Amino acid sequence: MSDPLRLGIAGLGTVGAGVLILLQEQQDLLRQRCGRALQVTAVSSRDRYKNRGVDLASGVTWHEDARALAKAAHVDVVIELIGGAEGIARQVVETALDAGKHVVTANKALLALHGSELAARAEKADRALCYEAAVGGGIPVVKAIREGLAANRFERVYGILNGTCNYILTKMENTGDDFDKVLLEAQGLGYAEADPSFDVDGIDTAHKLSILASLAYGTHVDFPGVYIEGIRHIGALDIQFAREFGYRIKLLGLARRTARGIEQRVHPCMAPLGSPISEVGGVTNAVVAVGNYAGQSVFEGPGAGAGPTASAVIADIVDIARNQILPPFAAPSSRLERAPASPMDLHQGAYYVRLTVLDQPGVMAAITAIMAEQGVSIDSIIQRGRAPGAGVPVVLITHETEEARMNQVLAQLTALKQVTEPPVRIRIEKL
Repeated sequence: MSDPLRLGIAGLGTVGAGVLILLQEQQDLLRQRCGRALQVTAVSSRDRYKNRGVDLASGVTWHEDARALAKAAHVDVVIELIGGAEGIARQVVETALDAGKHVVTANKALLALHGSELAARAEKADRALCYEAAVGGGIPVVKAIREGLAANRFERVYGILNGTCNYILTKMENTGDDFDKVLLEAQGLGYAEADPSFDVDGIDTAHKLSILASLAYGTHVDFPGVYIEGIRHIGALDIQFAREFGYRIKLLGLARRTARGIEQRVHPCMAPLGSPISEVGGVTNAVVAVGNYAGQSVFEGPGAGAGPTASAVIADIVDIARNQILPPFAAPSSRLERAPASPMDLHQGAYYVRLTVLDQPGVMAAITAIMAEQGVSIDSIIQRGRAPGAGVPVVLITHETEEARMNQVLAQLTALKQVTEPPVRIRIEKL
């Protein structure tokens, strides 16, 4: 039996405490699978005296400064669970790698903004930088794309990467309630933060998508190249109309290689009913990877929570204990491509557009004239209600067109005096 692998945990919040509990409860199983014991020798957190459900009194050094933990002689692997793209979290990871420590992190923001640089740093030090828990919580999607599907060129990688948004959209469909009411409920249940912007505005999904795109396409992580749009503008009417047209609205992150570069998009989508991604409800996450040999692989499971995320953290630790050290983004950093971002204006697709218009003669003629002028054809149209002088919904489904053309259409529709609210545009995806 080899010497124990000594672990230092920086950050003892929900996930950090979950890691401690899992290591304690599964220690015999993990020793058997690793061929050596996994031993926590150091921890660091803001609240030293909080009850975390596990004994830290014996054999564990408490570090007030996580950066001291990162270079401590009695630590082999630094587990960064502080969070945030800058500040102490980044300093801990950089200090650990420079001190010759392996690093495991659940920090998607750090990897999205600095992943390529940190990967190069890890490779120079001949140490691991592992992050299974950063994308999809307990779903082993990083390992699947990097290793299990390594023989494939990926035609598409996409998925539901944020449980808060998926919960909100699912609840809106089930209850008929609008976004604001469901968001308040999600905050009350702990599914959404007091400031939900990170989730509902698509930033969290974009962080994770940029990591998946790098893995799938062998490119430097390019978070600035992600087109991002959140779900605040989705209304109960849109959920209802989507169902009538045979779709369900999901916030998706989508990546693919095009002739113009890597396309990375985060926005609400009309997902066809019956497609695997449309059936994923609640706080669950799902990732679909389409390989040229393996075909479509679907990975579904809990995207957050102490247990699932801790499980993913431990999976990385087990790899290190087995001495399975791989380039963080599948290919060595020196071989990662600096691919351009495919311009969103050139995206081709069909669109759902909901207008609120005054019920007056000539409104439909004005709308269709604008569409015709921009060369955008209408596949189907629904007008509901009769309320002379008041706003009524008009819903259009377009044939495939270019994003730039659609933007021109929306700008002109918004300028019509008969249109009383900003148009709602949702892209329709073939999945």
